Amino acid sequence: MKVIGLGKYRRWMQMIILSSIIVLGGWTVYSAVNDSGLKAEPGGPAPQFKLMDLEGNERSLADWKGKAIVINFWATYCEPCREEMPDLQKQYEKWASSDVIVLGVNAGESKLKAQNFVNQAKVTFPILLDSDEKVRKQYGITQYPSTVFVKPDGTIDQIKVGMMDEPFIEHSVSKLYTRQ
Repeated sequence: MKVIGLGKYRRWMQMIILSSIIVLGGWTVYSAVNDSGLKAEPGGPAPQFKLMDLEGNERSLADWKGKAIVINFWATYCEPCREEMPDLQKQYEKWASSDVIVLGVNAGESKLKAQNFVNQAKVTFPILLDSDEKVRKQYGITQYPSTVFVKPDGTIDQIKVGMMDEPFIEHSVSKLYTRQ
């Protein structure tokens, strides 16, 4: 008994495997080319960005050059984010007369949603809108809340994933801040 057409199936399988290799190889090259190579990590530079604030002004990380910066990535639907906001606000008020700034980066939500929460929570530190989540991705943030502590020289001291309490924030900020 002779099997007819086995060669056709073998050729199709070879074509499928070759196509898969080409697609995966192309994706690998595309990813490598489009990756900025700059990853947010302790000891490295804080990636630069420009975002709109709630007042409609474009703000850049460079606006606070020479200051210690606490960058808190959050969203209104994140309960731990909501719970830590009063502690961030207290620390913002405590360090307001120094060279420390707290920035809230709202990721992926509308200006109205962020503004409503900020008004309700009585948050007064700058809130920046990362509506397309480019900055979140640039910093490698995958969970909320996540906070990046940046030294006055622009290097990242630490990245905290998860909710913080006031003593943790105060301790982390005091490590960044040196009185002149």
